[in-house]
Amino acid sequence: MATKEKTPVENAQLKDIISHAKEYGFVFPSSEIYDGLQAVYDYGQMGVELKNNLKNLWWKSMTQLHQNVVGIDAAIFMHPHTWKASGHVDSFNDPMIDNKDSKKRYRADVLIEEKAAQYEADGHYDKASELLVEMGRLLGAEELDAVRELIIREDIKCPISGTTNWTEVRQFNLMFSTQVGSVAEDSSTIYLRPETAQGIFVNFLNVQKTGRMKVPFGIAQIGKAFRNEIVARQFIFRMREFEQMEMQFFVRPGTEMEWYNQWKEARKKWHQAIGIPAESLRYHDHEKLAHYANAAVDIEFKFPFGFKEVEGIHSRTDFDLTQHQELSRKKMQYFDNDLNEDGKPYGNYIPYVVETSVGADRLFLMTLCSAYTEEEITEGDATKSRTFLKFHPALAPVKAAILPLTKKDGLPEKATEIFNSLRYDFNMIYEERDSIGKRYTRQDLIGTPFCIAVDHQTLEDNTVTVRDRDSREQVRMPIGELHSYIDKAVNFKSIFEKLA
Repeated sequence: MATKEKTPVENAQLKDIISHAKEYGFVFPSSEIYDGLQAVYDYGQMGVELKNNLKNLWWKSMTQLHQNVVGIDAAIFMHPHTWKASGHVDSFNDPMIDNKDSKKRYRADVLIEEKAAQYEADGHYDKASELLVEMGRLLGAEELDAVRELIIREDIKCPISGTTNWTEVRQFNLMFSTQVGSVAEDSSTIYLRPETAQGIFVNFLNVQKTGRMKVPFGIAQIGKAFRNEIVARQFIFRMREFEQMEMQFFVRPGTEMEWYNQWKEARKKWHQAIGIPAESLRYHDHEKLAHYANAAVDIEFKFPFGFKEVEGIHSRTDFDLTQHQELSRKKMQYFDNDLNEDGKPYGNYIPYVVETSVGADRLFLMTLCSAYTEEEITEGDATKSRTFLKFHPALAPVKAAILPLTKKDGLPEKATEIFNSLRYDFNMIYEERDSIGKRYTRQDLIGTPFCIAVDHQTLEDNTVTVRDRDSREQVRMPIGELHSYIDKAVNFKSIFEKLA
């Protein structure tokens, strides 16, 4: 059995994945009957199962495996002062640039990063690094004219027009705003949250006091966020409505880098535990730090369009809690009565924060891209291609399919009995249409790990044939062993043990 060799950066493969995602119920363009809405997508019947499995695994990995991490669910709407304190009102901007010939708009930093990636692909690593450092310096200093000059100097062309006829670089605020209030004259501006982290920070004391939490401890949250992206592209990689899974870990000042490195390693290990190959992941240290950070790194995955961020780990210092303390005039201090090396209490301080932030949609896309497999298989004298989704069994939308060999002779009744015995513990499918081979293929295309064939022998000795998705090998086993056999493969415990 030979697997096709894939080109690392191949947009055609992304097109195949997008097509597959729609055809088999994973992702649909939003409002498609009205020609859709750019950069907004809906998750189909298979997609929502996969996404929920990913979110559930992340949640349990954070809150169930760590006694000092708890969860909350904060509201999307927050007091406008929240975003003033966080810096989003004044500095949540992307550098925007337009090509005068194509009339297309781009993020200036993305154009430069893609040029650096090109240098890196050509083996010019120093040149790539120097370019990114220069970009970080110019953007940090708000030298937007110099950013435009850098783009022109590097001969960065518009992909559409092929020219360097660029406008000036302008800053573009990414927050969506709306009005709250029943009467227009009395309404006030409120924002759709651009991140979930601030809901954690404003609830820091609520959670700490009611949960009697001791530093170091973390607060986790999964929720929707909204950004008016200049260029939303590459399928669900960059959208205007997306979902974040964030954990803010509160630590003593001076210990933040120790915890930063611990979470950096732990989070990469988590991605590998769900089946992402180590060679498809890498760290990328930030050249340009956000205004709140003293260290930041991305965990990047090798998508069909290149290495891109899936998760960020940031040392946010005490910026957020300090800002909220100053603007709200509510103390955000923690009293630490543990003893330091000199035998004295640590006393009052504003904790530092280490953040782990992973996009649920990017995690979904990474999982889908990694699972999408094409291979050549030999059956008898014939060779044919096979496509299947090689999900970790614990993440697969459907865990097993019950397939009676025929629609008669009592096989559907026996298959239904088996289906009903397993359906309360596992997400199952019962299917009796078409040949058994076609049904196997359909289950492969949605990533079902096990197909259970019910045949005439089943009626005689209560055994069934279980086909493995990846190897296509088939084993005969008693019906009574099915539950433990499936559970061993699909239980989150198989992943948790790798994280211990």
